[in-house]
Amino acid sequence: MGHAGMAATAVRYLRSVGARTTTAPVEALPRPQLRAVGDDERAPLDRGEFRRVLGNFATGVTVITAPAPVSPAADTGAGGEDPGGPAGFACQSFASLSLDPPLVSFSVARTSTTWPRIARAGVFCVNILGADQGELCRAFAVSGADKFAGVEYDAAPVSGSPRLAGAPAWVDCTIQAVHTGGDHLIVVGRVDALGATEDAADPLLFHRGTFGRFTR
Repeated sequence: MGHAGMAATAVRYLRSVGARTTTAPVEALPRPQLRAVGDDERAPLDRGEFRRVLGNFATGVTVITAPAPVSPAADTGAGGEDPGGPAGFACQSFASLSLDPPLVSFSVARTSTTWPRIARAGVFCVNILGADQGELCRAFAVSGADKFAGVEYDAAPVSGSPRLAGAPAWVDCTIQAVHTGGDHLIVVGRVDALGATEDAADPLLFHRGTFGRFTR
């Protein structure tokens, strides 16, 4: 598939999988050309070195969740997750994107088996993890298992996506747009509701391949 085809696929993705959206897309001005990176565009960089250098940038850690499908029979349950249950994966690429309108973003690998389930839901909840939730993060980073086994959660107020117990903060969203970004997709969500605990725990941080915590 060429660049134009990959871009068109990403732009039409939500519609093609029947995702439910409740707001009009936010147009970028000027709207960027959407395309995937081709072989002739790749810089001569060693992948291991790329990861080593970028690993010096510390990030927070989240778990992106989506509610169980309305029609479980229509879900393949790829990756070992319960086809009748909710979906979720560990994500460190979450970022605040816009204040007006309120938008956030995250990136997900094009090969992710969880992403199509989130796309079909059309909504998601960002669970911002605390310093003591490293094991929970690892559980959601594993493919081929029931990630919600033994995990306590309730429903986010607007989307119904799992809101994980103990998470210091959460952001409830509707999928706004999906863009191509090389071997990843860049997902933009419009914030419908959000909240944080009064005595929010220190954040879980990821740096140089290991978890850490903020020291005041």
